[in-house]
Amino acid sequence: MTTDGRHVPAISAAPDAPGWVPAAVRDAGAQLVPVGHETDGLLWFGPLGADGLAEVLAAAPSARWVQLPSAGVDAYLDAGLIDDDTVWTSAKGAYAEPVAEHALALTLAALRRLPERARARTWGPELGRSLYEAQVLVVGAGGIARTFLELLAPFRARTVVVRRRPAPVPGAGRVVTAEHLRAELARADVVVLAAALTGSTRALIGATELAATKRGAVLVNIARGALVDTDALVAALASGHLGAAALDVTDPEPLPDGHPLWDLPTALVTPHTADTPEMVDPLLRRRVTENLRRFVAGDDLTGVVDPVAGY
Repeated sequence: MTTDGRHVPAISAAPDAPGWVPAAVRDAGAQLVPVGHETDGLLWFGPLGADGLAEVLAAAPSARWVQLPSAGVDAYLDAGLIDDDTVWTSAKGAYAEPVAEHALALTLAALRRLPERARARTWGPELGRSLYEAQVLVVGAGGIARTFLELLAPFRARTVVVRRRPAPVPGAGRVVTAEHLRAELARADVVVLAAALTGSTRALIGATELAATKRGAVLVNIARGALVDTDALVAALASGHLGAAALDVTDPEPLPDGHPLWDLPTALVTPHTADTPEMVDPLLRRRVTENLRRFVAGDDLTGVVDPVAGY
């Protein structure tokens, strides 16, 4: 409480607060307090997943806002933690630039057959395709998808976005809804998965969808591994129907040693490094700092999670 009677929001950070948090809380006009009954807002900096968060929330029953460190919230939804009683915000959109950059790198690597060449020990045939004027299908319409479309602009790619509703997306030549996915898969040279993992998108790309995909197409996944049926993906690559797959996420994850994807010459796997801690830290700091200011001012927060939509 200030001298003029105004309530000063109490902010807690757990399990460990990065060094910049105390100053960010103070500069926003709030106070940093241990997790407890006076906690109004919780900044969660736990490792990937929801382990330990339930216990912290139980110790902070008055928390009105929880800030999560990740863009995806499927782990928290699966744990039954996200509800309508508390405002939950994620980092969705905050990491769009480095992830979209990685999506472009994977796309070019797959089209240019770099996974095969990196493993080659002989000169080999002349192979590869250009991204210029390719038909590119982007599944998802969030910050990563939109930033990826910006990066595609110099390539004059013909772009189609698949999303839940047919609202326009900047940079997309066309926007269609999910019931048109298979038809668009049959036309696309490149398919980029940038959708959230929800009940309706789990195994979105399965055997049926891969069979519908244009022969020789490239699949890029920088979203969540469980968007793809891994066994069906391996079969599509092994048969040659799918030209290549470039994956920053897998199901299971980490991808076990000895898994067939490691040995397929047309598969490229990076270990969930589209946004490394070095890339993420300043972006998360920016998101948390912005939301702290908004929370204290009583303004709408950025990155609010929709429990029904699942992101």
